[in-house]
Amino acid sequence: MSIDIDKAIKFQCGAIMKNKFMLAPMTNTQSFEDGRLSDEEFNWLTMRAEGQFGLVMTCASHVQEIGKGFPGQLGIFSDDHIAGHIRLTKSIKSYGSLAVIQLHHAGMRSPFEVIQQEAVCPSKSEKHNARALTLAEVEQLKVDFIDAAIRSQKSGYDGVEVHGAHGYILTQFLSSEINHRTDRYGGSLENRSRLLFEIVDGIRDACGKEFLVGVRLSPERFGMDLLEVKEVCKRFIDEDKIDFLDISLWDVFKQPKEEKYNDQSLLEHFTALDFKNVHLTVAGKIRNGAEVYKAMESGIDFVSIGRSGILHHDFPAKVMADSNFEPTKTPVSKEYLAKEGLGAKFVEYMTRWPDFVKTEEV
Repeated sequence: MSIDIDKAIKFQCGAIMKNKFMLAPMTNTQSFEDGRLSDEEFNWLTMRAEGQFGLVMTCASHVQEIGKGFPGQLGIFSDDHIAGHIRLTKSIKSYGSLAVIQLHHAGMRSPFEVIQQEAVCPSKSEKHNARALTLAEVEQLKVDFIDAAIRSQKSGYDGVEVHGAHGYILTQFLSSEINHRTDRYGGSLENRSRLLFEIVDGIRDACGKEFLVGVRLSPERFGMDLLEVKEVCKRFIDEDKIDFLDISLWDVFKQPKEEKYNDQSLLEHFTALDFKNVHLTVAGKIRNGAEVYKAMESGIDFVSIGRSGILHHDFPAKVMADSNFEPTKTPVSKEYLAKEGLGAKFVEYMTRWPDFVKTEEV
């Protein structure tokens, strides 16, 4: 193979990723309800560092208590969380992996049963039982994202990824279907993307030029327009304040959902951009060795691995040793997943994935 998947990547902030494998940020529901790190989450992530993921990213970690998106979510909204994060970053980095935390707020996707109050959104959403944020609350949200990044840096993380994908609060601001604000955070794409750029600028200013900063975006669903997302990418590239863009495509090899954009594959819409100093990673159904190489040959800088990282804590090591590596077939037993470092709550969560976990025979 012509692609050197075990070759290190140097980001412009100076951070070095020892190979081209990133563990995708994955919901796992196994930390404490107050956001503190559990032993189960510690073991899950540490095993992935041991398995040679060059960059280990946490699950989405909420920056406000009201932004919690799922039970057992790892938090970064309080200094009470720092001790657990320090323990985690030390362990991840001891294996030579970069430790990165994903900063998140679920917005209207915060379930009432999880937060025990009305969710918040850029605009009122009766469907999601969500109220509109006041302008003062939008400003506070920006501060809380930046404070979470500062807290992350104090905890020893090499960097953060700002979660602007999958219909969560920053996507809700970006979406013309969801965001009906009439102030400076609504209307034009410039206004709808304002909060995202202000958060990133604030993190860069507060944490310095040697801190790794990435942004996750998704170009489809939740009212996203592919061309608008590309415009946001271009601006991030031109402003040169981030180190990488993480584009979640659901399937990196598919065509765009909208027929009018089918002149290129979904992935080609992004690899055709001139990324200059910014690195590009993509996620979505990169499941075996052949698909890792196929994705890399498209022109991306590194792969983001989810499903196969659950099945094999050492997926990078296996693919680097065998370019044709095929992960174990699903469904797998709960005992198998436990041996791969998933806690009981994570294993239970995985039963929601069709045909992933074997059903117990009665």
